[in-house]
Amino acid sequence: MTIEQLAARMDYRLLAGATAAEVTGVVYDSRNIKPGCVFVCIKGAAFDGHTCVFEAAKKQAAAIVVSQPVELPQGATVLEVADTRLALAQLSAAWFGYPAQQLKTVGITGTKGKTTTAYMVKAILERAGLRTGLIGTIETVIGNERIPAANTTPESYLIQQYFRKMVDAGCDVCVMEVSSQGLMMHRVGGFVFDIGVFTNIEPDHIGPNEHASFEEYLACKGMLFSQCVTGIVNIDDVHTKDVLDGHTCSIETFGCSKGADLYAKDIRLVQKPGYLGVACRMEGLCNFDVEIDVPGTFSVYNALAAAAVCSHFGVPQTCMQQAFQEAKVKGRIEMVKVSDDFTLMIDYAHNAMSLKSLLTTLREYHPKRLICLFGCGGNRSRLRRYEMGEVSGSLADLTVITSDNPRDEEPQAIIDDIKTGIAKTDGRYVELIDRKDAIRYVIQHGGPGDIIVLAGKGHEDYQEIKGVKYPMDERDLIADILKELHGKDNV
Repeated sequence: MTIEQLAARMDYRLLAGATAAEVTGVVYDSRNIKPGCVFVCIKGAAFDGHTCVFEAAKKQAAAIVVSQPVELPQGATVLEVADTRLALAQLSAAWFGYPAQQLKTVGITGTKGKTTTAYMVKAILERAGLRTGLIGTIETVIGNERIPAANTTPESYLIQQYFRKMVDAGCDVCVMEVSSQGLMMHRVGGFVFDIGVFTNIEPDHIGPNEHASFEEYLACKGMLFSQCVTGIVNIDDVHTKDVLDGHTCSIETFGCSKGADLYAKDIRLVQKPGYLGVACRMEGLCNFDVEIDVPGTFSVYNALAAAAVCSHFGVPQTCMQQAFQEAKVKGRIEMVKVSDDFTLMIDYAHNAMSLKSLLTTLREYHPKRLICLFGCGGNRSRLRRYEMGEVSGSLADLTVITSDNPRDEEPQAIIDDIKTGIAKTDGRYVELIDRKDAIRYVIQHGGPGDIIVLAGKGHEDYQEIKGVKYPMDERDLIADILKELHGKDNV
């Protein structure tokens, strides 16, 4: 493939050199520059690839792609574009043979619900016989391969590489989470989604190195609806109209309002020994009763979004009904059966907003006691600790404060910050630095009708201390504790 062929769908101006040379790859990390590659200069928060133009020429890059004025190295081929991040996406798509054109692609954006909705869609489509890849916050799934995620939406080169692998593995569909950062930085550039989904939006990700304002956050979410064929949106969210401003796709709606194309009614909470769920009737695009194996009325919205997506694939309604009772997301209100007396679950809630949403949801089930175990990460904002402490103190009957990725800080110092937040409430608390000890405490003290949530770790299977990640999976801790407790019972 020549430079000219690689850049055929990209708008550029040739500043120097020629485009007839063969290309050996696309590179955006200066450490990976090799002879014959096209080097794309990306400007990040800490490093600007434009400073490596002469290095790229010296290492015999076939072409260098820039978006700002640079001194032109003698003999180098230099292409100028408006945005090198978009260029990277377009060049990556070309390098991997435009794999998205060989897949049906579903992109899901929103503040909350992206992960659960994505796994629901995957479960439904696979039950219907469609091989489905997934790119998300927790992992990328390609056939039997599972790749841990570093970002909700990976860099565009990786996305195109994953698409290529999915096509080669025989996948029919890719469902992916699309973050506002991913949209803003054109990580999902270079292709058009078949379906774009909007779940909801709340003020989040606003600050240094993220979004300057809520308005910018809204606008970035809305970019998805200028890059998809069909948009499926939550009609009940007050910001939906703003998110759709300037959209170019056809629109379908879901919600709990009868004006939606797919709506839910007769919503009721389901509670059994060691189990919480929700049931409803879906009508409109689909017509059936469903029980969802995830607690909370907000789960109905995730299920509606998933059902609306899957209706475009001609999926039998029985597949949807069965999949909704089977779809599991590691660390997202993940129930772990410990006792018929109380319900215990693991959830990734690691900031005040997500913890408040979780505990408010669990309050709907009228537990005898709501017990919340959590810690806060080190080397992070102390404000988050105060806020989470205040939320748990206000909504939980008992807070168990423990350690969670202390990193370079002392765990007790983090716990003391959390206690500062709890002190603003009348909430009761216990502090146990060792997380296993804390989990043992809540299991031993769980009583009939209690709901216990282990918050913060979710899908994470490590504890980070002083720069080292030590293996630690809460599911393993629970299993070890139960063995220890049952052993003592048998003495």
